[in-house]
Amino acid sequence: MFLTIVIDLNPNIVRIGPLLLTWHGVFAVLGIVAAARLGFWLLGKDKVDLKGSGDGLAWMVVAGLIGARVLYVWENFRLFAGSQFLRVFALTEGGISQWGGLFGAMLGAYIWARRSKFSYWKVIDAGGAAAMIGLAVGRIGDIINGEHHGTPTTVPWGVDYVNANTLGEPGKVVHPEVAYEMVLCLLILGALLPFHQRLKARLPDGVLGLIYLALYGAGRFFLSFLRTDPGVFLGMRQAQIASALMVAVAIIAVPVLFRRAQAAAAPAPATPARVESTHEPLDVTPEPTAPRLSKRARKRLRNRVASESKPPS
Repeated sequence: MFLTIVIDLNPNIVRIGPLLLTWHGVFAVLGIVAAARLGFWLLGKDKVDLKGSGDGLAWMVVAGLIGARVLYVWENFRLFAGSQFLRVFALTEGGISQWGGLFGAMLGAYIWARRSKFSYWKVIDAGGAAAMIGLAVGRIGDIINGEHHGTPTTVPWGVDYVNANTLGEPGKVVHPEVAYEMVLCLLILGALLPFHQRLKARLPDGVLGLIYLALYGAGRFFLSFLRTDPGVFLGMRQAQIASALMVAVAIIAVPVLFRRAQAAAAPAPATPARVESTHEPLDVTPEPTAPRLSKRARKRLRNRVASESKPPS
C-alpha cells in the first residue's frame, strides 16, 4: 500500500544457550532505568531521604515485573495451557502487561515508603512522571517486535511487519497502536514536567502523580479500541478495564487528598490549656486591708465621731 511503513526488523538480537535476548527486553530495561533516574531526581527535589533508594528500586522492579507478567498471563492464559506452562517464566520472549507493571510498581513503592517511613504520596508524585518516560521508552521494543496487534487501517502511517521472526501479522497493514501510546506518554510528560515543581508547591502530595496516571489511563482506554485484544468483561479489553480503574481511583482519591491537606492546615481548636498559655497570668495578689483596731481604740473613735456630729448649742 502506498506510504505504508514497512518494519523488517528481527525482534531477536541473539540467543545464548537457553537465553534469548530481544529488543523488547532491552528497551524494557532501558525504560526501567529512565523511570528510575527521573523518579529519584524528582524525589530528591521533594526533599525525600534517598538513602535506601536501592531498596526502593528493587521493590518496585520486582513487584512491577511480577505484576506485569501475571496480568499478561491472565489475559492470554490459552498461550500457556498444558505443556506450554513453563513459558510463563520465559520473560525474555516478551509478554508483559504495562498496567500490571504499573500496579505492581505502585505496590512495591508502598512497601518501600512504609519501611523507610516517608510519605507514599510523594513517591506517587515522582512516579507519575517517571512512569511516562519509562512507558515511552519501553514501547520502542513493542514497535519493533509487533506483538501487540493493531486493527487494520488504510491511513498513510499504517505499519506492515514483514520479518520472518516478527510477532506481528505479516501481510496486514495495521494501526501502530503502541506508537500512539508512546506519543501519548511523551505528550503528557511534555505538558506537565516543565511545571512539575510549581504544581507540587500548590497541590497536596499525591495529586500530581494521580493526574499523570489518570491522563494516561483516559488516553489508553480509547487507544485500546485500535487493538485486537480479546474482550474480557462487558466487551472491554483488559487494558481498558485497568485504565478505567486508574481513572476511577484518581477521581476518588484526589478530593480525599485535598480534604486531608485542608484539615492538616486548619488551626487546632482552642482548649483550656491553650487559652491559659496565650494570655498574661492573672494577678491574684489580695488587696491590702486596714489594720484591726483594739476595743478601746474603737470606743474612742465612736465617741469622737459622736462629738463631732453633735450640733453646737
